[in-house]
Amino acid sequence: MHISRQALFENRYDAGSKLAEKLQAYKDQSAIVFAIPNGGIPVGVQVALSLNAELDLVISRKIPIPLRPEGGFGAVADDGTTIYNEPVLRHINLNEQQINYQVNLVRSNIKQRSIFYRGNKPLALVTDKTIIVVDDGLASGYTMLAAVESLRRRRPKQIIVAVPAAPAAAVLNVEKTADKVITVETAYTPKFYVSDYYKYWNVLSDDEGLRAFNDWKMRRYQSKLNPPQMK
Repeated sequence: MHISRQALFENRYDAGSKLAEKLQAYKDQSAIVFAIPNGGIPVGVQVALSLNAELDLVISRKIPIPLRPEGGFGAVADDGTTIYNEPVLRHINLNEQQINYQVNLVRSNIKQRSIFYRGNKPLALVTDKTIIVVDDGLASGYTMLAAVESLRRRRPKQIIVAVPAAPAAAVLNVEKTADKVITVETAYTPKFYVSDYYKYWNVLSDDEGLRAFNDWKMRRYQSKLNPPQMK
């Protein structure tokens, strides 16, 4: 458990509720919220429920640096879209074979996770729709960049990136690809850790992510069965 004096959010659900307050312009607009597993799912659940929007997943994973898996030199999305952090690549000096090996490991992991989360369910149709891509925060922003590039290929009307917290440099980077970036807190500090913004922080497992996603499905189903009464 990570407890920080800088915390703005109790947990990811609280972060999602506060983020949803910044997104009320999209309420009842038939937007589709896409969460990046695993940490983005609880955030996405709260955003989708608040906006009366559908929730889906876009699986995007960083490409870890060999022997330094906490760092990454890019990211891969579930349709194969691959984004490289060129300055990091130049610094770590990997050859093509090493790069391809790491990328293929990530693609294999994404394929397994895609089957785990959606089975044989086809990707949602997003043509000419507003989509909101959420995660529990940005670090370098490359995981989000890969997700946005992947979704852009499906020809949505616009892509809004929404995260509870992010460093200013990552926001500027993602703004080059997304139509808009919305945060609860943008940080202008030399060092940035997503976990610092949460009072209760843990790394979500796939099982926890799936439970959160299934919880949204049940709550969405119940809300359709019992729509709010007009006064």
